[in-house]
Amino acid sequence: METTLTRPPHAYDSLRVISAGICALILTVGIARFAYTPLLPVMRHQAGLSDLAGGWLATFNYLGYMLGALAVAMIGNLTRKFQLYRLSLVLAVVSTMAMGLTDNMTLWAILRFLSGISSTGGLLLASGLVLNWLIRHGHAPSLGLHFTGMGVGIVVSGLAVTAMIDHLAWQGQWLGLGLLGAAFFVPAWRWLPAPAAKHAGAAHTAPPPSRRWMTLLISAYFCAGFGYVISATFIVAIVEKLPLMAGRGGWVWVVVGLAAMGSCFLWDRIARRTGQIPALLWAYGLQIVSVVLPAASGDVVLILLSAVLYGGTFVGIVSLTLSLVGRHFPANPAKAMARLTLSYGVAQIIAPVMAGYIATSSGSYHGALIVTAAIMAVGMLLLFALGRQHP
Repeated sequence: METTLTRPPHAYDSLRVISAGICALILTVGIARFAYTPLLPVMRHQAGLSDLAGGWLATFNYLGYMLGALAVAMIGNLTRKFQLYRLSLVLAVVSTMAMGLTDNMTLWAILRFLSGISSTGGLLLASGLVLNWLIRHGHAPSLGLHFTGMGVGIVVSGLAVTAMIDHLAWQGQWLGLGLLGAAFFVPAWRWLPAPAAKHAGAAHTAPPPSRRWMTLLISAYFCAGFGYVISATFIVAIVEKLPLMAGRGGWVWVVVGLAAMGSCFLWDRIARRTGQIPALLWAYGLQIVSVVLPAASGDVVLILLSAVLYGGTFVGIVSLTLSLVGRHFPANPAKAMARLTLSYGVAQIIAPVMAGYIATSSGSYHGALIVTAAIMAVGMLLLFALGRQHP
């Protein structure tokens, strides 16, 4: 039995496993999570959703994500994680479709909360299960290909909303996105195998990272959470407020997704040349630029550059960070990723509400963007300190 676990599988097997993870990301993150971004201005205009309410719905989504990450961090059994992964796929489809079946704010908040729980299925559970499978079967422990699912998911949700916006009201768009998600549900469910039982010789003896190293990485990732969530939640709404871009926000979201699709390969290559911490520093710096540009100018070219820089960095930051910590905990990477992601989740809870209040009081998101850029700069300082530490 052990030989079946250690011999390299057929290339088709690894392709199916990685494809399952990509489909899980498209469903749970690209559709269940990210479809809210291009639909936010639609719901504001058609369903009467205010800026503040939009921020609160985003916060409930991240509360769900944080609860899901906490559950993953507390569960050490890989079989239980696999069961939770499959549950997250179901939640993603149901919570997306149900958004179009009600106009009740309380129910919307509950559904976004459930959608947040489901997003851990692609970002944490699928990532950990795929990485565990790759390690056990002798493949390089890299998640670059897996995380292309985030970029593809953004493109899928952006194109879907853009295609439906002139033909369906907001309710029909949510229902259509749920049906689209069901298409990715099938391979995500069927192609990711249940984790094998532990076997002799599988244990890794590398010592865990030091407490200071982990604290610095967790703190830096908290700062990255601010940079990620403000743009992920509000970039389309920001663009829609520009006179020249009114009605075209969905296309900017597609630009973000196209930039994100290939960014994991780019950042993997940069990391191999420079090391992961220097690569992360570059990614943080470029994301700061992407956050500042919309606050500095309403020029369409600069807004598109901001979208490209944002899409080209945030997936790379997630991929590099989760791969980095996963390699230090190869036996159960999802658990380590979840502990790290809790700090990311805290930022995702705080930031949208902050942005909603600033937008309500000032009439724009500029103040929120400046605060976010400053927090990302603190993250860079933490990464500098991290680079001087040994794991």
